[in-house]
Amino acid sequence: MLARIHSPGRPLVVVTHQVHEQVKELLASRCAVVANDSVESWPREKILDLAQAADALMLFMPDSVDEQFLQRCPRLKIIAAALKGYDNFDVAACTRRGVWFTIAPDLLSAPTAELALGLILGITRNILAGDQLVRSGRFQGWRPILYGSGLQGRTVGIVGMGKLGHRLAHLLSPFEVNIYYADPLQLPLEEERRLSASRMEFDQLLSNSDIVVLLLPLTASTRHIINTATLLLMKDSGYLVNVGRGSVVDETAVAQALSAGRLTGYAADVFEMEDWARSDHPRNISPCLLADSAHTLFTPHLGSAVRDVRLQIELSAARNILQVLDGQPPADAMNSPAFVPKQHDHDHQRGKSLPSC
Repeated sequence: MLARIHSPGRPLVVVTHQVHEQVKELLASRCAVVANDSVESWPREKILDLAQAADALMLFMPDSVDEQFLQRCPRLKIIAAALKGYDNFDVAACTRRGVWFTIAPDLLSAPTAELALGLILGITRNILAGDQLVRSGRFQGWRPILYGSGLQGRTVGIVGMGKLGHRLAHLLSPFEVNIYYADPLQLPLEEERRLSASRMEFDQLLSNSDIVVLLLPLTASTRHIINTATLLLMKDSGYLVNVGRGSVVDETAVAQALSAGRLTGYAADVFEMEDWARSDHPRNISPCLLADSAHTLFTPHLGSAVRDVRLQIELSAARNILQVLDGQPPADAMNSPAFVPKQHDHDHQRGKSLPSC
């Protein structure tokens, strides 16, 4: 479904996924807008057909941009990505072609940390299995079943201590857990004390943690950082939670570890099949993982799926677009077309020197 807001002579903005009416109205006050009103993604060729005449694009996680894409967009001034992780966007190519690239850097940490905590509680306390039992009609009152693992006194290892890691550590503190983190950069001692967190090397963290939470971007050094070899370092009683990027985990290796009893549970909000920037990305989630409902808990990329947060992310992208069309640098720029690209934000740099697998 396509929404067009006709404004002859105005700059054209193409919005590739469904957004709030308030966002379209803000853009339409100054621009002609073509927007996808469906929950389904447009095919890449359709986006390219529309983008050839566009002055600005608002793009989302299923979209990807490379040099070939940009070559077909001669009028393009800005790509405003309504997201934080941007491994599927070639920022250097944008810079070379004079196109601004922006993200929403500070709006996703809180809702994603909340979801991570929900997945931790869900997988360790067998909440999905309990719900299914009650709905089955077989529940006849208390029985000594579905014993899980409480959080109090457990060790939680956070891999990637950026803004999201900080937020999760803060949420975990009332549960009286021991928190360790693996990150190339050590936090200041005062910050570690505030978060009640201590730094460990990656391998050591895997070996010592009851629950490992992955908060990593997808880079060459983080792809499949969790694999057959690193899973062997984890406790057999351990749980793995991934809310970073799907491809930091080898899903086949995780399925095998669960089947062999070398891992107790896996919860994820992200999957390898979503990493469209990988030319070899799987087309589906591992069938073995999907079949193992007793030891897994999955959500469909709900990290930022909070109504008011999504609205603020979209509004942020729209404001970046309007700033560029007014001849100003955008507030959330990840590059400067006249200069060398800026480094990735702090969260996305952190994963780069973690062990490569």
